[in-house]
Amino acid sequence: MENETKLTAGDAELTLQPEAGCRIASLKVGGVELLRQGPKFGAFVMVPWCGRTENGVFRNGGVTHQLPVDAPPHAIHGTGRHSVWTEAAPATQTTASFHYELADPWPYPGRVTHTVELAPHSVTLTLGVETAGDSFPAQAGWHPWWLRNLGRGGQDVELAFSAEWQEERGDNHLPDGNRITPRPGPWDDCFGMPEGVDVTLTWPGEMRVRVSSPTEWVVVYTEQPEAVCVEPQSGPPNGLNTLPRLVTPIDPLEITTTWSWQTIG
Repeated sequence: MENETKLTAGDAELTLQPEAGCRIASLKVGGVELLRQGPKFGAFVMVPWCGRTENGVFRNGGVTHQLPVDAPPHAIHGTGRHSVWTEAAPATQTTASFHYELADPWPYPGRVTHTVELAPHSVTLTLGVETAGDSFPAQAGWHPWWLRNLGRGGQDVELAFSAEWQEERGDNHLPDGNRITPRPGPWDDCFGMPEGVDVTLTWPGEMRVRVSSPTEWVVVYTEQPEAVCVEPQSGPPNGLNTLPRLVTPIDPLEITTTWSWQTIG
């Protein structure tokens, strides 16, 4: 793809595609790709909402809004992943920052900024959501597709985390409001970690990646054979309705995550 931005630090190499939703298309460590490849994969941003919004409908005070239903009957993962982002600051060898203006079909004006800071053994990502007018509820997060197998003859990835609760999922694929003791996978579920997201992915004898974030919400998805997803986000699925976090002129939304790695074996 044209206009890719490549960052390098040590033996880590990260590729961003600002014209494809500011998606992280590739993350290689020592020449080994960690993310599933393809235009729907890599690691994309979820903004201004995360996961599914029920029937594509959310409310802001007394006003009801309808979003495009792109995961029938729900709206999924926000508009940022479909948008063209522009450079917010000149890129360096290890840092890049891009933004896009919130616009139709999102009903409120604002700006989203995505900053990527690569180090030899980690990458730190930051999303910021600002309003250009009225206050509105919003969410932000990331949806990385970690390869289940690194393709070098090794074992599949193993996930390790300790959550305080799991959001019980209803027949409509959304949290039903009940918090339950975490259940064994496979998962397409949201977990609560009040002390901050902390999930470790281990490819035995090859690589270990730790996904951490000060936020308390993470969705873990393991239902596909090719990859697993560990998604730090600022609220649960359908949170525009169930746990609205207002972005106001004096209180923008900001979320950060760090993915750190080490080669093992």
